[in-house]
Amino acid sequence: MEDNYPRTGLRIRVIKDINPEVRTEFILLVKWLRIQMDFPIRVVVYLKPDYRIKNKFTKELVTATFFAPYTHEEEPYIRVATGDYDELLNDIGRDKALASLLHSLAHEIIHYKQWLKDPMCEFSEEEANLKADNLIDEYADIEEHF
Repeated sequence: MEDNYPRTGLRIRVIKDINPEVRTEFILLVKWLRIQMDFPIRVVVYLKPDYRIKNKFTKELVTATFFAPYTHEEEPYIRVATGDYDELLNDIGRDKALASLLHSLAHEIIHYKQWLKDPMCEFSEEEANLKADNLIDEYADIEEHF
């Protein structure tokens, strides 16, 4: 990986029609993640109002995706579907609904970290889930959101 890659950091782009509460919580998480981790190659998070988004390669409908370029010369990005928030809110309550959505982002951030180590690696879903759980638990403890 090139040490002087021109653009660094974690950015977030909120697409129109995202629930304001969801928007606020994602922005707070992203701010916290910037303090906790280095993002040596810029990664942009796109919050989508869709119920699910289509994985570009498998074509399956998922809650979040990480686009991992084959090299570190191209910037990756993350997409997170937030359209099921109202349903989750009714089913499991505010705190768990928000934690579920934020977990999707944390999971993809772990894939970003895996990609930084090796752009051609097979992503470990087990590692991503475990580390995402830990990240969200730590965030919840510090921010006292949940």
